[in-house]
Amino acid sequence: MKWSEWEPFYQYILEVMGYDREADKKAALLLRELLLKSKNYVSPIELKERIREQVYVFAPGPSLDGKLNRKFVGTLIASDGATSALLENNIIPHIIVTDLDGRFEDIKRANELGSIVVVHAHGDNMDKLRTYVPGLKNVLGTCQTEPLDIVYNFGGFTDGDRAAFLAEELGAKRISLVGFDFGDIVGKWSKPHLNTHALIWENKKKKFQIAERLLDWLRRNGRAEIIEI
Repeated sequence: MKWSEWEPFYQYILEVMGYDREADKKAALLLRELLLKSKNYVSPIELKERIREQVYVFAPGPSLDGKLNRKFVGTLIASDGATSALLENNIIPHIIVTDLDGRFEDIKRANELGSIVVVHAHGDNMDKLRTYVPGLKNVLGTCQTEPLDIVYNFGGFTDGDRAAFLAEELGAKRISLVGFDFGDIVGKWSKPHLNTHALIWENKKKKFQIAERLLDWLRRNGRAEIIEI
């Protein structure tokens, strides 16, 4: 997705969520600085090598329960907290898309087992970027504002829909969404402090609505077939 296509969506997100555009820019620059200092970044070409025609994107919704007892043939992309659910079922994702809001010990473990981590920078996670990024390997940096030379913007807002936009950008032909629930219950893997599925809170509801809107756009305008399973 080109920046010119994404910017109107981004402006809408700023207005709905009340985010600070300048803080997002600072976060993108910080991530770039950390990646250059740690020399732990990879390019989209290296991610593209992992993308097969069939891609599964896992979100940490409550319906993910009971959907992981099968064999998935293709590329497996975990969105943030879904990493924990996959590891609990002895599944190692090929790629993790995260703003570092999930259980970092699980993200780190999967990374050590071979997962490439796509780390997203935004104005509210700069402390986590400083704490966690230097300890990872094979990192692709992304942001929600204007892209930089080694920090990319493929479109998407939440970890789940960003993962779908990433798969589309890197050539997936079929994207199966697993555990994408936009109802009133938030999956227990979404936040480290959750022990059970929880009632949705207002800020999360807004994010779900934006994610649904973006996925609908991607279904209508992308090249890949997108289905939910």
